[in-house]
Amino acid sequence: MRNGHEKLVRATMGDADAVRSLVRSAYAKWIPVIGREPKPMGADYEHAVQHHLVDLLYADGELAGLIEMIRETGCLLIENVAVAPAFQGRGYGRLLLTHAEALAGSLGLREIRLYTNKMFAENIALYLKLGYAIDREEPFLGGIAVHMRKPIPRYA
Repeated sequence: MRNGHEKLVRATMGDADAVRSLVRSAYAKWIPVIGREPKPMGADYEHAVQHHLVDLLYADGELAGLIEMIRETGCLLIENVAVAPAFQGRGYGRLLLTHAEALAGSLGLREIRLYTNKMFAENIALYLKLGYAIDREEPFLGGIAVHMRKPIPRYA
């Protein structure tokens, strides 16, 4: 459970290695499920930190999670949301998604989008519970990518 000692900060170039390390540890559990490393495990995080919105979640001074977002026309795309294994099950994924939704609203964007592997059933269940809807499915690297979206209410 969250204890109120969390803070979100925007990643800088100096954070790229920590981002890569957290993502690799968070996604490692999916390798046996899909038979390969998930796409985020091989991403260029120097590029991501420089060109995307990458916000880091610290809990009691430790890097607990992150969310990588890309502003697109009319929407905010969640490229990656990851929580370190030691911090999973505490609601941090939900906290990061709520943060992205608030950011999208503050930017005047009408929706938030994300995609995940169809084999990541627990992630899809969480997204559905949080109000995301499945938009479409498409083949991706021998599996199925599930694209989801959620409308964002206008913030005054």
